[in-house]
Amino acid sequence: MPNRPPFTLLLAAALEALLGLVAVAGGLYTAVETVVGDPLNTTTALAVAVLAVGGGALMLKVAHGLYRAQSWSRSPAVLTQLFLLPVAVSLVQSDQPQLGYPLVALAVCALVALFARPTGLALYGMGEDEEERPE
Repeated sequence: MPNRPPFTLLLAAALEALLGLVAVAGGLYTAVETVVGDPLNTTTALAVAVLAVGGGALMLKVAHGLYRAQSWSRSPAVLTQLFLLPVAVSLVQSDQPQLGYPLVALAVCALVALFARPTGLALYGMGEDEEERPE
C-alpha cells in the first residue's frame, strides 16, 4: 500500500463513517425516546435502538478498515450502500425526498468511490506491475 491512501478510498471511508455515525446517533436517539417517552411497544423500540447502534458501530469498523486499506472492508461497504439504496428510494416514494435524494446521492458516490481503480489498487494491488505503481 502506498504511504497515502488514494482520494477515492478516503472518500469511501468518510461516507461509510458518516453512515455509521448517523446510525449510532439514530439508535441512541431511539433509545432515549423509548426510555423517556411512551412508545407503543417498548421491546421493539429498544431492539431497533440496539440494532441501529450495533449496525452503526460495524459501519464505523468497516470505515476504519477502508481507511487502513484493508481488503476485507470493501465488500461490507458495498453491501451497506446496496442496502441504503432501497431505503432511500422508499423515503422518496413516501413523500420524504429531502431525506431520500441525499441518501441516493451518498450511496451512488460511495459505490463509485469503492469501485474506482485507485481504490482497487490500494486494496488489492489489482492489475499493476511494480514499475507502474504510483509513488
